[in-house]
Amino acid sequence: MTTTDWITDIALVLVVFRQLREGRLDLRSYLVPLGIVAFVASQYLHTVPSAGNDLVLIGALVAAGAALGVAGGVYTRIRGADGHLFIKAGAVSAVLWVLGMGARMGFQVWVDHGGADDVGRFSATHDITTSQAWVAAFVLMALTEVVTRLATIFVRSRLVIREPQLPAGPRPAVAALDRTV
Repeated sequence: MTTTDWITDIALVLVVFRQLREGRLDLRSYLVPLGIVAFVASQYLHTVPSAGNDLVLIGALVAAGAALGVAGGVYTRIRGADGHLFIKAGAVSAVLWVLGMGARMGFQVWVDHGGADDVGRFSATHDITTSQAWVAAFVLMALTEVVTRLATIFVRSRLVIREPQLPAGPRPAVAALDRTV
């Protein structure tokens, strides 16, 4: 892995840690993760191979990214106060994010340190035609996880805006849109 690989992978993992502390949901909340994955995609996603079972591999990892993203968005607390929205990633959201983003990094480290032959055999057995299929699959998985998480947060934030805001003081024990753990 290159220094750029490490920096981008770590930056993607750290995005959610920034949200473990409650902060204001604003344009930057959307643009930072989108900017990082756009950079990653521009650096690594040169083609989307479609021969053999390449699209099956890509589709499976994109589906995993979508599931992780939606679940991560559901397990992120969003609340309104004083006319602003606030966001806080829950423990489940953080674990899902690290699992998804860490999977790509872990796979790459494994391939670089002895796993390449295993991946080659798996690819040959399952008719995955090129290493670019693996690259595309993991990059599109990360992109999908980010986009679906942000889309879920956006939709949920619109629902919070529609809710009547409670006056300051004691909050109810369970909020309908709060799925943090």
